[in-house]
Amino acid sequence: MKQIRISDITHKKISEDKDVSLLFREKAAIANCADKLGADVIEFPAVKSPREDKIIYKTIAQNVQNAVLAIPVGFSCEEVDIAWDCIKEARLPRLQVELPVSTIQMEYTYHLKQAKMLEKIAELVKKAKELCADVEFSALDATRADEDFLIAAAKEAEACGADIVTICDDAGVSTPDDIANLVSKVKDAVSIPVYVQVSDRINMAVASAFSAIRCGADGIKCAMVGKNVLLTGELSDAMIACGAQLDAEIKLNNTKIHASIDDMVSSINHDAYDTEKTVSEGKKILIDSDSTVAQVAQAAAVLGYELSDSDVGNVHKVLKQICEKKGAVGYKEFEAVIASSAMQAPSTYHFETYTTTSSNMSSSMSQVTLKCNDEIICGVSNGDGPIDSVFRAIEQCIGHHYELDDFQVQSVTEGKEALGSALVRLRNNGKLYSGNGTSTDIVAASIRAYINALNKIVFEEA
Repeated sequence: MKQIRISDITHKKISEDKDVSLLFREKAAIANCADKLGADVIEFPAVKSPREDKIIYKTIAQNVQNAVLAIPVGFSCEEVDIAWDCIKEARLPRLQVELPVSTIQMEYTYHLKQAKMLEKIAELVKKAKELCADVEFSALDATRADEDFLIAAAKEAEACGADIVTICDDAGVSTPDDIANLVSKVKDAVSIPVYVQVSDRINMAVASAFSAIRCGADGIKCAMVGKNVLLTGELSDAMIACGAQLDAEIKLNNTKIHASIDDMVSSINHDAYDTEKTVSEGKKILIDSDSTVAQVAQAAAVLGYELSDSDVGNVHKVLKQICEKKGAVGYKEFEAVIASSAMQAPSTYHFETYTTTSSNMSSSMSQVTLKCNDEIICGVSNGDGPIDSVFRAIEQCIGHHYELDDFQVQSVTEGKEALGSALVRLRNNGKLYSGNGTSTDIVAASIRAYINALNKIVFEEA
């Protein structure tokens, strides 16, 4: 019975989701889970931050006992060296040359014709082979490529030292018969193992994988979580039911695969990667004491903040102090820290007084008094509830409307005299400004938060 190799691409699938920012321990949890389940290969995403990724990948490599660790090499010889430096201490390292073979991807993404792409394939495979004994060539967007060129690319990669060729269905619109046809042709053209990365965009990933195996595929790529991807659990279940018909088997631990994946998903973040529903981007942020300055900046960017280097440093310093006491912070606490620590601006507008009336029978009416450069200004407006009306009254004072991107209220202390904290995010010219305010009066806290964000806008515009 033929042994089909399983390559886990969970890290890659999660990294493709720009909204998801994983902590180091979460990345390690994914790798450990895949290794314990029996994956033959664990694939990492391409290097983005050489210094940090080198530390992360080296640490993970020390804990992976059985699987091959693979990493893409980028598009230049310099990037090959960087990738190798990250993975070279693994027990079983592999370098991956990932290049498109479809005309649309080659010409519009890389601006290369077929002949130049063959030269680039040869250049990178040779360079990777000089450093690593195990080299893979992945033909990206292979299902939309000219078949003759796909075969030529596979042959070129093999001639230059590649040990594996992978056919990727990135478009996700190929039928099982289409996949089978490509696998058969590439298998006939090369003597090295052929892997397949199918898509589940049209809900035919398992069928496509089975067609590939029938036509001689030596390996299948799948992920433990993700959308439009062959899921590890589904492939495992299908192989249990029909593997004998294919005269093929995989070495995944079928008895605990679903429980292990569920545990892994719950451990990598509260809501970070939910395959059943779309989670708001803010809830995907989790920062702990091990998070670096770069990770804090990245997390802030996910929420829409463009922080200066000094602001990032201030936020990171405060977060370290908080995380030492409570372990980690989620997106709400993170935004509160940004509001209180980033871009502290002088108070152009000062909050003086407010009066509001509210009823379930009519709209709320509010009057807000502000002080600006020793001048008292007053605004009056109605709105849908006291918060809406006081915000509209502030706009009356300043004579300008800013888009309210987000508004949050939470209790800081307990009891009926609890201190309330409000956070306001205003958007101006596409940029976010956050402000926070605290008071036992939640309306006053909301006004203070709005004024805090407003002063940052005024300060930067000035």
